[in-house]
Amino acid sequence: MSHDNSYKLLFSHPEMVADLLKGFVKEAWVEQCDFATLEKVSGSYITDDLRDREDDLIWRVRWGDEWLYVYLLLEFQSTVDHFMAVRIFGYLALLYQDIIRTGNLTKTDRLPPVLPVVLYNGERRWQAPVDLDLLIHPAPSGLEKYRPQVSYLLLDEGNFNKDDLSSLHNLAAALFQLENSRTEQDIQEVLLRLIDWLTSPEQTGLRRAFTVWVNRVLLPRKVPGIHIQEFNDLQEAQTMLAETVKQWAQKAEQEGLQKGLQEGLQEGLQKGLQEGRQKGLQEGLQAGRQQLFLLLLQSKFGTVSQLLEDKVRSASPEQIEAWTKQIFQAKTPDELLNS
Repeated sequence: MSHDNSYKLLFSHPEMVADLLKGFVKEAWVEQCDFATLEKVSGSYITDDLRDREDDLIWRVRWGDEWLYVYLLLEFQSTVDHFMAVRIFGYLALLYQDIIRTGNLTKTDRLPPVLPVVLYNGERRWQAPVDLDLLIHPAPSGLEKYRPQVSYLLLDEGNFNKDDLSSLHNLAAALFQLENSRTEQDIQEVLLRLIDWLTSPEQTGLRRAFTVWVNRVLLPRKVPGIHIQEFNDLQEAQTMLAETVKQWAQKAEQEGLQKGLQEGLQEGLQKGLQEGRQKGLQEGLQAGRQQLFLLLLQSKFGTVSQLLEDKVRSASPEQIEAWTKQIFQAKTPDELLNS
């Protein structure tokens, strides 16, 4: 399941849409919405042009006696679309055409207001204009009144502060915090809150949607290359993550071997120089290289046999250098030293 589709599954639940609006749309009108009336606009109400927008969702909610529409566009491209405001302009026109076609509107009726929301989760921060007006060249005098006016609400998840998100009792904020998590502890903290919030039977579907997303999107992205047994519920995730900590740490250690090179160099050279006082400077430096490489072997593979240690201590400087370059790809010390 792709990232986009998993988000569509999450935001197919009215609780997620309600929390998104209540937590991240800082407007007075939000408080006047009757979120009990939230309903997703079904495929029978939209044309093929909009139905092909598989990553977008259209909801509506009662605002007083009127409907207010929310067009939620999920944007997870690797690059920012500079002309997103133009796309929004086109999607809103299609939506209004569908409302006219299916709404039995009379000449005295007015079209409902629409809030276009772009939910973005790319690594680069969003820099594109959120107002169509900024993308259009200044018009000659007399043409200004024909200049289209369209804006969209941008929610760039990477811009939100961790402390601000964690202070909210909000499902959308919990999702954003998981996206921005850096450690297993960060994920554990948010999952505990979600387990506490999603306990009622009517929330089973949403709890399942979070479980699928954590299983198939979040953890594979946070710890690529590590096999994690799939769990069936968020509560199981707690135990599973605890069991995965060692694998997580091992991967982090492997990625940090370059730092280990610098730390091990000091210790290895110190011991090598001590031996070098007796064997001579050249032999001492070689002993230091050998000791450093042994430290790297122990850091990556654990205990090194005496046979392999003897092989390292008798190796030439050129051989030590070749092994050092290959250590990141090797799976066992025997595979490395016999290559």
